[in-house]
Formats: sequence, structure tokens, C-alpha cells
Amino acid sequence: MSLFNSLIPSLSRQPASNDNGSGSGLENSVKPVYEIKETPDAFGVTVHLPGVAKDGLDITAEDGALRIVGRRAWKQPATWTALYRESTDAPFELVLTHDNAVETEKIAAELRDGVLRVSLPKHEALKPRKIAVN
Repeated sequence: MSLFNSLIPSLSRQPASNDNGSGSGLENSVKPVYEIKETPDAFGVTVHLPGVAKDGLDITAEDGALRIVGRRAWKQPATWTALYRESTDAPFELVLTHDNAVETEKIAAELRDGVLRVSLPKHEALKPRKIAVN
């Protein structure tokens, strides 16, 4: 068991690949930088998607997986000649799998300044609860 899975056992990282049978149709996608945090009530995912606008973002949650795909809208003007470029125009793709510990109906997402924040609420059965002693 990896260190990550021992810290947060119900979410695991799955690399985005072109031959995973997902049928996403994305070629040469880039895995974005992201961070996962856990609270007693929810998981929080922060994903850095520079250059991605709301209309270029697609988030789906199905079959125990959260899939985030972001496409950049900026196009290089035809009169420009690139001398050096740190990033590519490839779309971002991130797939996070979970063991159905997340209430998919209550997932909330916010994109601001190229940073996506996703809240993944836990099922009530997984939340810690206080038991009264009589």
C-alpha cells in the first residue's frame, strides 16, 4: 500500500492514459497538478488548470471515478513565432477513482483564475458520528 493510499484510502490516483478504454478521445493529454485533502465531511480536490475557462471544462462522476477534462481556449496568433514555450496546447485530463464513498449528487465545483476546487461530500455512513452514552 502506498503512502497516499494509507493517508486517504478511499481515493486513489489513476494516471490519464490514451489506452485505458475510457473512450475519451483525448490524444496527448496532460495530467494537471492537483492536491487532495480530507475533512471529516468531504474530500477536497484542487486542480491547477492554467488557461482553461468554464466553457472548456468537463467534469463527470460515474462508476466510481471522477474525470476532469480541461481544454484551453487561447490560440496563438498567426503572426507570432514561438521562440520558447514551457507548456503545450494539449488538453488536461485527470481521473480520480474512489470506492463509492462519495455522494455524486452533491459534488460542487468552482473554477477561478485557472484553479478548480471540487468538493466531494462523503456518504453519511462514512462520516464520523458521536454516540451518546446513557
